[in-house]
Amino acid sequence: MKVDGKAAIVTGGGTGVGRATALDLASLGCSVVINYSKSKDEAEKTAADISARGVKGIAVRADVSSDEDCRALVEMATRELGRLDVLVNNAGTTSFIAHADLDAVNDEHWTKIMDVNVKGPFQVTRAARHALTESGDAEVVNVSSIAGISGTGSSIPYCASKAALNNMTIALARVLAPRVRVNAVAPGFITGRWLEAGLGAAYETVKSMQEDRAALGKVCDPEDVAAAVVAFITGSDLVTGQVLMVDGGRSVGPGL
Repeated sequence: MKVDGKAAIVTGGGTGVGRATALDLASLGCSVVINYSKSKDEAEKTAADISARGVKGIAVRADVSSDEDCRALVEMATRELGRLDVLVNNAGTTSFIAHADLDAVNDEHWTKIMDVNVKGPFQVTRAARHALTESGDAEVVNVSSIAGISGTGSSIPYCASKAALNNMTIALARVLAPRVRVNAVAPGFITGRWLEAGLGAAYETVKSMQEDRAALGKVCDPEDVAAAVVAFITGSDLVTGQVLMVDGGRSVGPGL
């Protein structure tokens, strides 16, 4: 797809991978609605940076776990931008809980993580279905995680949520074909404040361990993941229902 003159929604678009993806799309001539839940200042800054690239950038608050908010988000985006061609389901959440500590996981953890990481992408995609189909050449990209493939990550509920998102990507690809393609990227360790906050003092140690175990000897920056998201959008129009790991080769291990 050529995104020049097109319109996109990026959920969780104010920081990290969402911000990097939104700026990449804007640099290619795509207007972007930046959805946020809590990061208002960052989302408005990202929207301003998008507008500085000569396209529309709009920050909109919506909780993706709320179906009402999802429908309002899409309605606002299509009204302001006049169309919708790209949806990047990037918003996500987790709780950092050692996998062996089963008793530390409670109903609140499960509800919050599944509502945002699984129901959220479903609800935004459902709300956007008509507008994306009307585009006739549209793309949905879900930001998943290798946690959903390897079963390793911040917590067991998080891993389960990303596994569900990977499966849902395939199901939605069938449902929305042939006018809408649905794919997912599954990053490994991503540098930035999310893992810095979650891992605390262990951040640099874990980062170094992940780099040592990766075939390419490095972990992801947000820009690396954004490049993979945009590659799905601007690349071959015959790719759908795929989950692409972006982990520096962590999943295949170090070279000899």
